[in-house]
Amino acid sequence: MVAVPGRVESLVAERGPTALRIMVGGQLRKLREERGITREAAGEHIRGSHAKISRLELGRTGFKERDVRDLLTLYGVVDPAEREAFLELVVQANQPGWWHRYNDLLPQWFENYLGLEHVAKSIRTYEGQLVPGLLQTEAYARAVVMQGNESVEATRRVELRRKRQEVLTRRNGASLWAVIDEAVLHRPIGGNAVLRAQLEHMIEMSQRANITIQVLPYSAGVHASVGNSFTMLRFSEAELPDIVYLEQLTSSLYLDRQADLELYRQVMDRLSVQAEAPDQSRKMLEKRVAELAVG
Repeated sequence: MVAVPGRVESLVAERGPTALRIMVGGQLRKLREERGITREAAGEHIRGSHAKISRLELGRTGFKERDVRDLLTLYGVVDPAEREAFLELVVQANQPGWWHRYNDLLPQWFENYLGLEHVAKSIRTYEGQLVPGLLQTEAYARAVVMQGNESVEATRRVELRRKRQEVLTRRNGASLWAVIDEAVLHRPIGGNAVLRAQLEHMIEMSQRANITIQVLPYSAGVHASVGNSFTMLRFSEAELPDIVYLEQLTSSLYLDRQADLELYRQVMDRLSVQAEAPDQSRKMLEKRVAELAVG
């Protein structure tokens, strides 16, 4: 019997194609492991490699119907109704998300992140250089993205960033817990006026029940994540594992091994302890706004 409970299936389907891909991939992995079949053997069966099976099982890529049919046969799923129900999920999982219209701007690795961010229940992030994208004002985002180069492409990148922020304001949206380095409060992205408006926006956003902002002060000295910004995503569904996202200049890393997750949870917890409490962080933001008003 294919382990895709109807209630879970419908709930995950509401979350969008990325959630469905992860769920379908997880079910394929479970079926393979129950049969004691290696990734190498499964890959060979669909004229691929163990790496392709790994990508499918992690939900990192779309599914070819032929591949899924062949895998279901290999895994002993022969009941026509079960196969068709599974393949119907595959069709839904292959549907483009809202961010698809921006795919000419995005590397594949960031498309994957947008899909995960869109369905996250909670987002915890540490940022040492810039205001996190989900908290950026349009003017601040424009300064980051355009860097003095006005273009249609840059304008669409700003639009995309603004669209991403809906994850925080929609009904039953995600919670955000952001720890930012104090240096972010002093880096005049777009000039002092833009930075001041940005900090005022963060003060306003910190009043929301689903948003926590902490500032890691200079006085913290060496801390748990020196030089490494990262984001942790958690999902409502047990079928979707927690993920740590690390962005690099030309690529990204997605970590979901239990040992990696536990390490980053510990780092995030230490950062939260080292950072000022939310109320005190808000006062730091207000103080910096006042300084910029005078300056």
